[in-house]
Amino acid sequence: MTPKDTDDPDDTAADETETDETQTETDETQTESEPRSETGGGRRSTWAVAARIGAVALAVALLASAGVTAWLYFHDYRPDRATTEAASNGALDAAKNGTVALLSYSPGSLDKDFAAAKSHLTGDFLSYYTQFTEQIVTPAAKEKSVKTTAAVVRAAVSELHADSAMVLVFINQNTTSKENPDGAFAASAVKVGLKKVNDTWLISSFDPV
Repeated sequence: MTPKDTDDPDDTAADETETDETQTETDETQTESEPRSETGGGRRSTWAVAARIGAVALAVALLASAGVTAWLYFHDYRPDRATTEAASNGALDAAKNGTVALLSYSPGSLDKDFAAAKSHLTGDFLSYYTQFTEQIVTPAAKEKSVKTTAAVVRAAVSELHADSAMVLVFINQNTTSKENPDGAFAASAVKVGLKKVNDTWLISSFDPV
């Protein structure tokens, strides 16, 4: 009987071959997996950089937007607002002063009073006022010694444009005459239309409310 050889050369060779193939597969697996790992890391790194760039770009955009808003406020809105307030105050003063001049006169100074009133007027209303005072007011004021004084109680701008405005004026007026020396008091409201002529607000209409 032949004793069994535990170290059979064929078996040993087969084992070594299997071992080499296993090692080769392991190496190939590692070799294939390494680029994947590097690729994933590269993508994550790229995304991180992109996120940072996006955040910076957003911050710059917000700062730019805030800068533009501030510039518009200080160079556009505020001057416009100041101009509007100045124009409104100018129209308001013109309406009040013109109203007082229109409705205040005395028999002893009619020409002077009417001339002062006409300096506040323009356009068709100036023509109408001139004719009205010459043909109606002057004869009556001289004959009956009519004297009127007017005071503006309050006034407000209802419309305002670049070259026109409308002001609502509330008036207290007192009128005396030969027939009524004690005087007659009247309260009224008038819509005063204005036009800007050579940067000056002048009354272009005068309509009782």
